[in-house]
Amino acid sequence: MSKKKVLIVTQEMQPYTALSEISEIARKLPQFVQENGMEIRVLMPRFGTINERRHRLHEVVRLSGMNIIVDDDDFPLIIKVASLPEARMQVYFLDNEDFFQRKAIFHDEDEKLFEDNADRMIFFCKGVIETVKKFGWPPDIIHCHGWMTSLIPLYLKTAYRNEPLFHGSKVVYSVYNSDVEKEFHDSFISKASINNLTEDDLKAYQNGAGISLHKGATTFADGFVLGSESLNESVQAELTDSETPSTEYIGKEDLPAYVDFYNTLLAEEEVNQ
Repeated sequence: MSKKKVLIVTQEMQPYTALSEISEIARKLPQFVQENGMEIRVLMPRFGTINERRHRLHEVVRLSGMNIIVDDDDFPLIIKVASLPEARMQVYFLDNEDFFQRKAIFHDEDEKLFEDNADRMIFFCKGVIETVKKFGWPPDIIHCHGWMTSLIPLYLKTAYRNEPLFHGSKVVYSVYNSDVEKEFHDSFISKASINNLTEDDLKAYQNGAGISLHKGATTFADGFVLGSESLNESVQAELTDSETPSTEYIGKEDLPAYVDFYNTLLAEEEVNQ
């Protein structure tokens, strides 16, 4: 039997970004999954805060050269890679001069959210899917960590639903506290409507008062994980009535619970075939 393939998509990861609940689990989980007999690939943004020389990033020419369209503009996608020798694991980075060269991640020096965070997210989510297509590597599990990955469940179930590479993929979304969407404008819905999607396809990302990235992502995911031990009341309320299979909070010390959840979703897929 071939090894199951797990794709980890994350907005943060140690040692490349600062310590956070996302960066910590995104560092520990892939190594644990790999050590337990699964194949692993990790994708994240190449933020300008990441020191390429120190972490020995280099461009993967065969994967670079695509253009990703955001709001009718073309943006070049550059793919870089680095190795974590202690984990025997490679991490792939999605880079673009317009979105990821600044020396900050989501906020400027005054702690104000960047106005183009929505555009950066759309570029990243579409770029991830196009990069995996270039890999030619069909993942059994696609596990998304952080708000910046929240469009991937939607895109895989709609715009890319006929892509053979993802036919058997189960999408897992980890929910962490975030407040970035409060700065998203109404134009986000139209911008995120890629590949002939309509604004109607993104209804799940609206809650009547604004944008709800977690609500949308968990609607289209095959399963979701509570990544923050204590979620904001508004986020918790939106997840209460979800019909998507989910777990309770899984901490960084309970990594086997993630693999158990993966196997549960994969077993359901086998039953349905």
